[in-house]
Amino acid sequence: MRGLAIGIDIGGTRVKAGVVDVYGQVVERLDRATPTHSPEATEDAIADIVGELRGRHHVRAVGIGAAGFIDENRSTVLFAPHLAWRREPLRARLVERLRMRVVVENDANAAAWAEYRFGAAQGEDSVVLVTLGTGIGGGIVTHGLLERGRHGVAGEFGHMTLVPEGRRCECGDRGCWEQYAGGSALARSARELASSGTPLAGGLLDAVDGRADQLSGRVVSRCADEGDPAAEGLLRETGEWLGMGLANLAAALDPGMLVVGGGVSAAGELLMEPARRTFAHSLTGRGYRPSPRIEVAALGNDAGFIGAADLARTAPRRSADAPARRRVQAARERRRALRAR
Repeated sequence: MRGLAIGIDIGGTRVKAGVVDVYGQVVERLDRATPTHSPEATEDAIADIVGELRGRHHVRAVGIGAAGFIDENRSTVLFAPHLAWRREPLRARLVERLRMRVVVENDANAAAWAEYRFGAAQGEDSVVLVTLGTGIGGGIVTHGLLERGRHGVAGEFGHMTLVPEGRRCECGDRGCWEQYAGGSALARSARELASSGTPLAGGLLDAVDGRADQLSGRVVSRCADEGDPAAEGLLRETGEWLGMGLANLAAALDPGMLVVGGGVSAAGELLMEPARRTFAHSLTGRGYRPSPRIEVAALGNDAGFIGAADLARTAPRRSADAPARRRVQAARERRRALRAR
């Protein structure tokens, strides 16, 4: 399907949307706060954005990148740690309201697809994307296909346990990676430092008029850019946690490229230099195996909605790979039959 499509990236704090053409170019974009208190409020926000953009552009489909577990049919949001969705039949409800083609995908999967198609990973056939936003998401593209797992929920790297019995996570577990390397983790570390009474946090507090509760990952990054040593130290610590997790992913998946995206990645080398250094020290078999390239995402905060729009436009063609799916299903049935003997 050719023509324009709308992509909407629903994160834990912001809804980013845009009209996207077949080359991944953004024709128009919108950015609003995420209404997280109820599924209905979030659906209302989506419908309002689509209505506004449809009023100015002739679009053929809508792609939703949602921060949560999406089922194998790209239809239901099974669980969203930072939103109110629990087994939410999002696609059906949006099709009923919008009366047009809708595809629902995990937001990090959508971003991975965008970087593979139009961004930093063009030309690489084995890509793992890690998105550092409010939390940590992830996506895998191999040989031109999103690897979504048997039940559609692969790529939830942020909820790998890095520290047993560590910090409590919104998902209900402890010690998840995103509690040490995500945007919320960076903000929490800054607030803890500022609340400790140390004079080292003076620059951070000056940036928020003394209100430690207003410190965010974005403020920390800005202060680090301006040379504040405390902010630089916080980003260095975050980068080290990032590198450790990336080494675990490389050991498990052996990709050709690791792409780091999301809002926190805008800190650039202040984050990435310690991440690469820790990765090099932590990768299993280091010195005796090929190492993946580690790159910063090229599409920035637009990646999620660009990928969602492209998936909505191409879903009929790409999801029509029925012969491949039938072969996979037949192999599974053969294995079940062998186990039953």
